[in-house]
Amino acid sequence: MELLQYALLAMSAAGLGAVGGLGGAVLLVPALVLLGMSPAEAAPLGLLSVAAGSISAAPSQLRDRSVNHRIGIVTELAAVTGAVAGVTIAGALSPRLLTYLLAGAAAAGAVLGLRRASSAAFVDPAYGSADVGERVGRLAGAYPVPGGVVPYEPRRMPAALGLMTVAGLVAGTAGTSGGFIKTPTETEVMGLPLRVATATTTFTVGITASAALLVAAIDGRLDLRDALAIVAGSLLGGQLGAGLQRSLPDRSVRRVLALVLAAAAVVLVVRA
Repeated sequence: MELLQYALLAMSAAGLGAVGGLGGAVLLVPALVLLGMSPAEAAPLGLLSVAAGSISAAPSQLRDRSVNHRIGIVTELAAVTGAVAGVTIAGALSPRLLTYLLAGAAAAGAVLGLRRASSAAFVDPAYGSADVGERVGRLAGAYPVPGGVVPYEPRRMPAALGLMTVAGLVAGTAGTSGGFIKTPTETEVMGLPLRVATATTTFTVGITASAALLVAAIDGRLDLRDALAIVAGSLLGGQLGAGLQRSLPDRSVRRVLALVLAAAAVVLVVRA
């Protein structure tokens, strides 16, 4: 029954995380801690959930051509560095401090989820269906919307890379995906359209989580029995979330997720 509970939690978290672009682990890890698991045990399972959910969502997002892999790889150079440092630091922190850090990550996710607005998407009549996708040799791209094609190109890359390092550090320390930092960074700092930012974040959080997860596994902080349930639930949840991402209103989803994260943060602080 416990493994089934973990699988259902992972499925729900991965699905909601993919829809809202926040990353499922920021929901899953607090839930596991509230069920009685220590933060040190829950964090690697959260990272595993992120990696599995990212892989599961990839086929649908590749068909939509909404992921910009060049932007993802460039920003991951910073995020992975932060993630490896974060998971290394986490092994030396007390459970109480890890709980406070997790509560802070959940609260930050709630605030950013409520504040983030949908970036305007401007159709350029000079672009057609043949222009959809990434630009060879550049970080720019274009994606289809009803009525035409929207071109985009990232800006303020140095500031964005700094924030991506912070996202990786948070991911490695608290076991979350860091997606609640990555997606707002891509929309508000880099100026990417929301759909592109959300899909690219779903792609990149899997890389960030995998790097941190490798360090956690080497340290012996991964329970393989629980991991199987988390992977099974996350793979299914990632597929469901990627499908719903195209049909559900982004603003409504973010509000619901923000309320859940805020409540989790309060309960974690009270129980710490």
